[in-house]
Amino acid sequence: MDAVGSVGLKVVLSVDPVQYPLTGIGRYTYELALGLEQANIDDLKFFRGTHLLSKLQTPSDVAPMTKLSAWKGHAQKSRVAVALYRVVSPLLKARALKGLEDYIFHGPNYYLPPFAGLSVMTFHDLSVYLWPKSHPPERVRYMRAEIELSLKRAAALITDTEYTRQEVAKYFGWPLERIHAVPLASSPAFRPHTFEELQPLLQSLGLTAGGYTLFTGTVEPRKNIELLLDAYARLPAAIRTRWPLVISGYRGWNSGELHARLTTAQAEGWLRYLGFVPGDTLPGLMAGARLFAFPSWYEGFGLPVLEAMACGVPVVCSNASTLPEVAGDAAAFHDPSDLDALVCQLRVGLEDDVWRESAVKAGIRQAAKFSWARCVQQTLEVYRSVAKT
Repeated sequence: MDAVGSVGLKVVLSVDPVQYPLTGIGRYTYELALGLEQANIDDLKFFRGTHLLSKLQTPSDVAPMTKLSAWKGHAQKSRVAVALYRVVSPLLKARALKGLEDYIFHGPNYYLPPFAGLSVMTFHDLSVYLWPKSHPPERVRYMRAEIELSLKRAAALITDTEYTRQEVAKYFGWPLERIHAVPLASSPAFRPHTFEELQPLLQSLGLTAGGYTLFTGTVEPRKNIELLLDAYARLPAAIRTRWPLVISGYRGWNSGELHARLTTAQAEGWLRYLGFVPGDTLPGLMAGARLFAFPSWYEGFGLPVLEAMACGVPVVCSNASTLPEVAGDAAAFHDPSDLDALVCQLRVGLEDDVWRESAVKAGIRQAAKFSWARCVQQTLEVYRSVAKT
């Protein structure tokens, strides 16, 4: 990795999101931390809770939840706990960071503690502002309050896409020159798999290679799973039987009615809900799909789309928010409110071998444009630009 000019940089990276199981932000933080460890930085420290670490812990090695992180979890559910956490946490973090004013502090998950040095904040999306019903009310209150404080503390912002860069600048009135789009990437584990590689895993899940359409993501209204269920229900019974819909993801906020629909579809025999699938299982599940469908209303990046393409799986997704930027010309796009278009694209994606072959090749090319090495290098460039201010 070219890290010329990084000598002299001192960085503190918050690694609170790195815990098992890794979420999207946890994956981003972990990959960034791994890359920074290999970069030519004068000094790198990791910050977890209120502790400075010289070595990165793997997600599986992270100690059980600390008292501080436990408070944070409660703070997102209780108004009283919000008030308490917002007083106690900044004081403890500020005390732990005292004396490190010549370092650049990077908060990769929206939040920046009080810090006398320069800070960089990664702003993944505006869902707590634009899609508040996708989150518990106390989480929305907590995140909005903390984000607004963090924006006052930040010397620069990082976003996952140019779309979000423009969105943040417009929504908060931030100057574009202080916001930097640094794309994410898929893990090397997301790649085409052979039948022999897939067989043990898929057999354990009761699936067959090339025998299902897949959606992965939190089960919540923002992901527009209802449209996907409506579209799949309109497919001919023979198609639904041959290629059932498989949904994998956490049970999200306010998703009771949606889960009732999943239960009904499972009883009808054309859907499987797997719940959360561990990170080491997901690449195989993704690579075994015949088609990946992602009709989301709003994304900060849309990493599952890139992961599917890297696996050589054709993608049908909405044309909303960041998805066209991530998928390029490799996906079949539909308006997130257009049921007829999605029905048509599902049929083409499952049955049209000519389109499928073209989509596989285009998807692999598109995914290859993104890399964690590039993400790390561009992040270093942000640090250098901040250090010059």
